[in-house]
Formats: sequence, C-alpha cells, structure tokens
Amino acid sequence: MPIVVVHSNPLFWVRLCALVFSCVAFAVTVHGANLSHGTGDWCVFCWAFSFAGTLLVLLVELFGLQTRAPVSWKNFPITFACYASLLCLSASIIFPLYFLKGQTYRSETQNYRIVATVFSCLATIAYICEVSISKARPGEVAGYMATAPGLLKVCETFVACVIFVFISDPVSYDSHDALRWCLAVFCICFILSAAIIVLCICECTGCLPFPFARFLSAYAILAVAMYLSATIIWPIFKFDKKHGGSSRPYGCGRYAGLCDWDRQMAVAVLTAVNLVLYLADLIYSARLVFVTV
Repeated sequence: MPIVVVHSNPLFWVRLCALVFSCVAFAVTVHGANLSHGTGDWCVFCWAFSFAGTLLVLLVELFGLQTRAPVSWKNFPITFACYASLLCLSASIIFPLYFLKGQTYRSETQNYRIVATVFSCLATIAYICEVSISKARPGEVAGYMATAPGLLKVCETFVACVIFVFISDPVSYDSHDALRWCLAVFCICFILSAAIIVLCICECTGCLPFPFARFLSAYAILAVAMYLSATIIWPIFKFDKKHGGSSRPYGCGRYAGLCDWDRQMAVAVLTAVNLVLYLADLIYSARLVFVTV
C-alpha cells in the first residue's frame, strides 16, 4: 500500500507553487478572458499541460512511486520542468502580445487577462527555480538531463518547435531551394535532439552500438555546421532585396500579434539563438568526451 511522504525540502514547495500558479493562469483565462484567437488556446494548453505534469510529479513523489515509474526519475522531472518553464515563458510573452497589446480601455475581460499574464510569469519563475534546484552540481552523480548538455537539448527542441510555428503560418520556406535547406536543418536537428532526450528518459543510451558521449560530440559538430548555414541563408533570402527579400512594411506593428515580416525576423533570430545553444552544447559535449576518455 503506498505511503504518503510529506516533503519539507525547497523543491517540493517550488513545485507546489508552480502547480498553483499554472492552475490559476489557465482557470482565470478559461473563466473570463474571452479568447477569440487560436493563440489563446495555445497559451491555455501551455498552462494546463504544465499543471497536469507537475501534479503527476508531485503525486508520484508523495506516494513514493519513483521506482515503479516507467521512465528514469533522474531525468524525467527536470526535463518536464525545463519544458514547462519554456512553455509558460512563451505564454507569458504571447498572451499579452495578442490579448493586451493596443487595449486602451479597462474592462472585466482585460482584468482577467492581466491576472492570467501575472500568474503565467509567476509560474515561469517557479519552474525556473525548480530547474535551478534540480540541475546537477559539479561532482554530483545525476542523470544526463540534469546536466547542462541535457538542459540545452530541451531548449534546442523547444526553439525549433517555435520556429516550425513561424515558418508554417504562413508557409515561408517554399520560395527557394535555400529556404528548403533551412527547413531540413530545423527538422533534422530537432529529430535527433528529441531522440536523445527520449533515449535518456527511457534509459536506453546503453543500447546504442557506439559510445553515447562520442555520438553527442559528433552530433553537436554536425548541428553547429548546419545551423550556421541556416543562420546565414535565411536572412539573405528573406531580407535582401537582391535575393527576393523585402523590408518591413509600414504599419506592420500597429496591430495585435506579429505580421508576416515580423514572423520571418523571429525565425532569423531564433535560428541564431539555436546556433548559440548548439555551440554551447558542442563545448560541453567535447568536455564530456575528454573527461570520459
């Protein structure tokens, strides 16, 4: 029979705060925010998914069921917390951009939206604190996902998902073969990074026919080279008029959300961000190989 274990460590209380904040954010939004745009559904999903996952983690730890979980408990909670922090962060940026920007009058609906934004920001801080508490310290034995390279993998896949959203609505990669190459870069790197995360959470890294650490270094080199090419190619074919690009249209930022040109700029910025993440990943992975050998 499971025994409830009451924790007094900071990690438990940080998770409890994240649970409450994310719950309030999506409950207030569903109750009175009066969402009329599909982007609002994404924000509600971010808060609801974070709430559900945190509740699951808390219940497993309260009842001491970590050893019965079908995943590695050294890797799963911190991986989820990192994704939850990024999801809540994206909702904290997107929600006011689409539902508070340009609103000059006060109403009950706007008050609900302000409350949801505030609690989304609080949930983001709580999840960041959870990641900070859970991450591996120097000399500490921990799962791969609790290390810097593991957390970077989470960030890389999340940034890639945001890029997919921007380049698919509207479709902005089919006007030139060079842009299709950029799409291939985003897809290949996302799939490989996601596969590494799944292997770590399922504790299947030992099933590979080659050393996991060397695979990480080889993949990091490949990803840096591919993202470097995409970081150069995307702005050339989107913003250089000699290659069919365009400058920012007048009045592009006058309305809620992002115009098409701003979305293309966001892709360029996020591609550069992922290049930096993969470069940091390469440095950490190289150190991991040299320490292991």
